[in-house]
Amino acid sequence: MRLGTVRYSNTEMAAVATEGGMVPLAEINRALGTEWPEQLWSLIWTGELEPMNHWYRQQGREQLASLAGQTVVWERVEWCPLFRHPRKIWGIGLNYVDHAGDLAEKAPESEPASFMKPDTTIIGHGQPIQIPVQSCRTTGEAELGLIFGRRCRDVAAEDWRSVLAGFTCVIDMTAEDILRKNPRYLTRAKSFDTFFSFGPMMLTPDEVEDVGSLAVATLHNGEVYAENRPSNMMFPPDELVAFHSRVMTFLPGDVLSTGTPRAVPLAHREVVGCRIAGFPTLENPVIDQKAAID
Repeated sequence: MRLGTVRYSNTEMAAVATEGGMVPLAEINRALGTEWPEQLWSLIWTGELEPMNHWYRQQGREQLASLAGQTVVWERVEWCPLFRHPRKIWGIGLNYVDHAGDLAEKAPESEPASFMKPDTTIIGHGQPIQIPVQSCRTTGEAELGLIFGRRCRDVAAEDWRSVLAGFTCVIDMTAEDILRKNPRYLTRAKSFDTFFSFGPMMLTPDEVEDVGSLAVATLHNGEVYAENRPSNMMFPPDELVAFHSRVMTFLPGDVLSTGTPRAVPLAHREVVGCRIAGFPTLENPVIDQKAAID
């Protein structure tokens, strides 16, 4: 099942993808007599996503095809962030050797390098990223995002997919010049408003057969700037889930962003994107607040 959050009837609402567009959960409930939670975070948090996905795979796909009149066609979809207030956002740094070279640093070898971001960084597809006045070199990083579907701790690496609600595209931003001053400034360099875009869709794990083979590309003005695959990560997703679940309990809706092939420096009025094979592309325009002031 493929889900996103769209603006519908002046609210942000979960919707399911069909061939013709997105069907809002309110319309599904109204037409079919179901009572699914109508926000994606609530759907995940309450544990209703798994039974809904079971319904979708059994008969829901065919039932949704009959709701053409309740479908928001692709041309009219207004995307929102998947949700706005996860309890935790984990990011992984320097998980590909190429990206470590961008920062003239050695890639971690024994344990992953990780950091956390506040939910005030969150934006969705098409919304502008704001380069702050404090930074003269801000970079964008395309990444594969993992969204947790249940409370879990001490997850065995072989069980990592069982704790996930799904996968999504992420654009993680860094005020790189601030980070270069001192590695202790990492949290600040990662935490400016608009510095975390994710979506436009979440794909449930059954939609992604081989995570390691997914081509993850950082886009710069629509062109591929760098591309790599999770199979080439220093620490692949199964290890990341196992390692970090030994640090703290993951909760439904928590996000773990797995690292980027390379980060692209960004300027005013450019566009940064994340393209992952099989996913709709995530793109955001860039506004440099210094240029806007001028």
